[in-house]
Amino acid sequence: MGDCIVRPVTIVLYGATGYTGRLVADELARRGLEHVLSGRDDRKLARLAGERGAPARAAPLDDDSALRALLADASVVINCAGPFTLAGDALVRAATLTRTHYVDSTGEQPFIRMVFDRHGRAAEHAGVALVPALGFDYAPGDCLARLVAAGLEPLQELVLAYDVEGFGMSRGTLRSALEILKGGDVIYRDERWQPAPSGITRASFDFPAPLGRRSMTRFASGEVITVPHHTRTRAVTSLMTTTTAAPVRALAPVLPYTMPAVALALRTPLRGLLAKTLRAMPEGPAPEQRREARFTIAVLARTLDGRERHGLLTGSDVYGTTALSLVEGAQRLSEPGHGRAGVLPPATALDPSRFLEALGLEYELGA
Repeated sequence: MGDCIVRPVTIVLYGATGYTGRLVADELARRGLEHVLSGRDDRKLARLAGERGAPARAAPLDDDSALRALLADASVVINCAGPFTLAGDALVRAATLTRTHYVDSTGEQPFIRMVFDRHGRAAEHAGVALVPALGFDYAPGDCLARLVAAGLEPLQELVLAYDVEGFGMSRGTLRSALEILKGGDVIYRDERWQPAPSGITRASFDFPAPLGRRSMTRFASGEVITVPHHTRTRAVTSLMTTTTAAPVRALAPVLPYTMPAVALALRTPLRGLLAKTLRAMPEGPAPEQRREARFTIAVLARTLDGRERHGLLTGSDVYGTTALSLVEGAQRLSEPGHGRAGVLPPATALDPSRFLEALGLEYELGA
């Protein structure tokens, strides 16, 4: 492993002009952390820098030397520029080469898997921590899964179930959702990753009151990739309530039947039409709408001998949680003495209980 480099705490925020990026910039400023705003568009960055009074520096993702120069003096880079499967690899590579810790807000499972597969050895050798999926998706779920599984391994199965009420997606999230829906995701069964089934997925899950028993659909979440890296389990199952996944609540009952057709459509010219439609939509939910969104993440761990343990986490404001999580994680990675290196799940890179408490998320563990 490479020697640890101690640098002044300067955080580069890439994708600063996007919806999530602006929230992250707000949190960096609120904490008084030295940071540089970055991204691909010179004019947008100049306007944002003028508004925020922070330095800005553009760096195209197809210019490796510019990315390395951008990160040369940084301790951590926060990446909010998606879709990550299309745009993220170059910044991960630059972070590894400059020995800059890296975190991102991706919700795209194929990208998370790619970072583990492609960059793990180089990051460990460089002594740098690469932590994908450190936003709402999927740091809280990964941390809760680790806490629920502690002392019970090996597990027969670990189930994660998501419900989000009142969630309005940003344009960036919708673009990433298109990447997720077109396929290429995996499931974790029999202690190995396997191609996800393409057929109809129907399931149910018993949440505590007031949610109760809910109709669910398979969710290509990041925990399917991250959890097996820190927890011994034969299977990881990730589910989402159909009311969360459906753009209109009335469509929720038919969602499991329509998902295969949607995935197929996204491999046709219809994908370009959808992308154009997205550009005409609002950038993201208004602040009051954002704060009204409520989320619940439930975890169920089953042991080989049939014992069970449950965990439950609740919170509000998906995008605000993402901004707080990214900045909290970046700040902790930059602290002297943080010695973990490689591609790391959130629950490995950071102490899971302390991290959830720092985010102000309420969670409980029970039999």
